[in-house]
Amino acid sequence: MANAGRVFRLGAAVQRPAPASRDAVHRLLGHLHAVGFAGAPRVLSTCGDQELLSWVPGRAAAFPLPPWAVSDAALASVGALIRRFHDAIGSFTAPDLAWPEVAIPEPYRDGRISHNDLHPGNIVFADDVAVGLIDFDLAGPGGLVWDLASLVRYWCPLVDDPDLPPGDADRRLDRFGLLLDAYGLQGEDRVAVADALIDNHDWTYRIVMDEASRGHDGFRRHWNEIGGLASRSRAWILERSVDLRAAAR
Repeated sequence: MANAGRVFRLGAAVQRPAPASRDAVHRLLGHLHAVGFAGAPRVLSTCGDQELLSWVPGRAAAFPLPPWAVSDAALASVGALIRRFHDAIGSFTAPDLAWPEVAIPEPYRDGRISHNDLHPGNIVFADDVAVGLIDFDLAGPGGLVWDLASLVRYWCPLVDDPDLPPGDADRRLDRFGLLLDAYGLQGEDRVAVADALIDNHDWTYRIVMDEASRGHDGFRRHWNEIGGLASRSRAWILERSVDLRAAAR
């Protein structure tokens, strides 16, 4: 959405517009590389408002989610990848950095940096196993519960019945628990993920609506396509809040 038509693969590299928070994001990517997290791109160079990142081989999922992306094995690999990412990012400290202006709500900040956009298009698979994490433009001070709320919304997926992928059996609640199990989340944090879903949903789509209202064509087109789905998803999450809390336990 944000960079439609402005991202190019150049062999083993990707040229794209650098985010406004590029100094922070580049330091974060450097840290991930230094501590051995191989799933994120490396910064190769910058020039003006452009950045050159390493290409992460594989394929990303897209909506509607294909069957291979929501198999139990694929989802377990997604949960495990995000756990490795959070473990790697746990030692990152950079209080002086400027992050995106779209701040995570204070109650969901736990002192860590989080990715904040675990959309299927941002997770790369090789042989149907999640191996890479890309698009750190929204990364910033947040927390693991916030990231996991984003993860389960997209990957279960937590949408209304008519919006489930074609032919997909309704396993939304089962997948909720599966993702949290694969991540290794314990205790009250599991229910906290369920309780964060509406705030995470509203934060995400507020960004889309705000950018669309400012005239950004990519966000405007996207909102025209998914505005109804987003509204139905929010209503479904509210209606099934008790079931979601139970599935998280």
